[in-house]
Amino acid sequence: MNKDEYQKLVEEFTPKEKKGKNALIAFCIGGLVGFLGEVIAMILQNSFGMEVTESYVWLCVIVIFIASFFTALGFFDNWVSKCKAGLFLPTTGFAHSVTSAALDYRKDGLITGLGSSFFKLAGSVILYGIISGFFLAILGVIFHG
Repeated sequence: MNKDEYQKLVEEFTPKEKKGKNALIAFCIGGLVGFLGEVIAMILQNSFGMEVTESYVWLCVIVIFIASFFTALGFFDNWVSKCKAGLFLPTTGFAHSVTSAALDYRKDGLITGLGSSFFKLAGSVILYGIISGFFLAILGVIFHG
């Protein structure tokens, strides 16, 4: 069997991804997560008398905690595989990547395992976030004085 025949065989048995269905699922689940976030923010504002900005800070803390907690319990990976990108929003995705790296390397100890691998998956997000923030700040100073 040559390389071309093998490639055709692999393509024949590889399951086809349903992109339209996956996009619809991600859109609906992402919208539901956003809606629930707004409901939580409104509850924080009305029940605890928080300002809008303060309620959204607490909402971020709650979402990060929930994503990290569900990752630690092993739920989040299964939910993401079913809900596609709808659950992998920037805040929950970042919390998931940090928590999963911490869980994967905890057996290697606090320093060489957890400490050196904590931001292994999230390090690129932090790096490019800082770099892009730096350049956007320079552009803001240039164009807005």
